[in-house]
Amino acid sequence: MKVFIYGTLKRGFALHDKGLGNSEYIGDVVTVEPYPLLIAAPFYGPMMLEQPGTGLQVTGELFEVPENDLPVLDKLEDVGEEGSFRAMLKVQASGGGLVHDALVFLKDENWLDPIHSGFLSAYNDRRFIPPWDR
Repeated sequence: MKVFIYGTLKRGFALHDKGLGNSEYIGDVVTVEPYPLLIAAPFYGPMMLEQPGTGLQVTGELFEVPENDLPVLDKLEDVGEEGSFRAMLKVQASGGGLVHDALVFLKDENWLDPIHSGFLSAYNDRRFIPPWDR
């Protein structure tokens, strides 16, 4: 399954090896539509909201993830907790080209306290505090 990664699961970030070790990196992509991406919560988490058309086009990475690895990603992304869920969106290479449907991990506004940024087009912040250090 294709998964769009925009935050701490990206290559070189805190959760990548824990969640995507068995996955194939396809390439850098951007969302076809704008989405609100912010840094929020006491742990400085990157959070994208399910509000297509608001915010900026978000740059990230596209991975092919084995189906049996999705529960690991769900746990890392708090899927199952209120306001944390999966959805589908469309992404494409930054210069245009083939559009892919991809799974993405989203939050709703109840996760946004406090907010540490405005809308972002790319996540590069290093203040994230991983779950094992909170």
